[in-house]
Amino acid sequence: MPSDDSRKPNYSRRFMWLALFIVVLFGGYSLGWFYLADKLEAQAKSRIAALNHDGVTADCANPVARGFPFRLGLFCDRVAFTDPARGISITAGSFRSVGQIYDPAHLIAELDGPARIDVPQALSLALAWGNLRASVRLAQPLPQRVSLEGSQLNADTTDGAHLATVETFEGHMRPNGADVDLAGTFSSLSLDPSVVDGRTVPPLSGETDLTINNGVQLIGSRTQSLRGQSGTIHTLDLSTAQTTGLSLSGPFSVDQDGLLDADFKVKVRDPQGLATVLGGVLPEKSREIHQGFMGLSLLGREPSLPLKIVKGKASLGFIKLGQVPPLQ
Repeated sequence: MPSDDSRKPNYSRRFMWLALFIVVLFGGYSLGWFYLADKLEAQAKSRIAALNHDGVTADCANPVARGFPFRLGLFCDRVAFTDPARGISITAGSFRSVGQIYDPAHLIAELDGPARIDVPQALSLALAWGNLRASVRLAQPLPQRVSLEGSQLNADTTDGAHLATVETFEGHMRPNGADVDLAGTFSSLSLDPSVVDGRTVPPLSGETDLTINNGVQLIGSRTQSLRGQSGTIHTLDLSTAQTTGLSLSGPFSVDQDGLLDADFKVKVRDPQGLATVLGGVLPEKSREIHQGFMGLSLLGREPSLPLKIVKGKASLGFIKLGQVPPLQ
């Protein structure tokens, strides 16, 4: 008759096999992670090198893959891009990108300031910010979604002249069938008086939501002209306070000559409050502004007016506003 000891399971052997399995599994995973990390670093260096030709220089200083064990991303000490032929130069601080191993199509990137941007026919900018982050959901032919958000943005010229500050801002892009949806917001935009001819403008907040028809093909073909394009502005809003501001919405199109056609609706929130704000910005026109908005206030606290543009000729209700210059 077998003894009781012979019928007892060998727990020590089971534990040994389990421990060995875990070690092998973790070791294999680690080898796979470092293999992918090496591939990522090599690919980054190859793509950067491919950009450096015909006078163009691109740099991602000290590219290193990090994030072990559950993330994988590329880190650079600083980034720079210069294209002398186009007069473009961009430099910024450290760059970090990361994706989860279990969700590699979703990438998140952060960029540290300060940054310097030089482009033709524009001021050279020195930018600083508290936070700047981008998020991308990869797909074909375009990413499923691209988002950018930041806070505490400060814009100066490179010679030290202050231009503006923004408390928060964000932008989003996503394909919608053959079209592309664009949306964005910003809050507490403060403009230096030097930017607006010495005038004092109160802090501004804004929101935009629009659709570009056939936008997927336009992005794929890298079309840079507005001519021949069309879309719909769902919301274009500018405010100085929660209850004071104006918004615009409606369809638009641009013909091959750059002439704009649009059927917009303009909504004014708190006409008298907006008149006070505009009168402070344009004191020499304060009387005319208050007289004009007084009629609007008779239509309620949020009156709406049609803004029609036909072949570049704009009219607000029955008031002729003049010609909109051809768009490029």
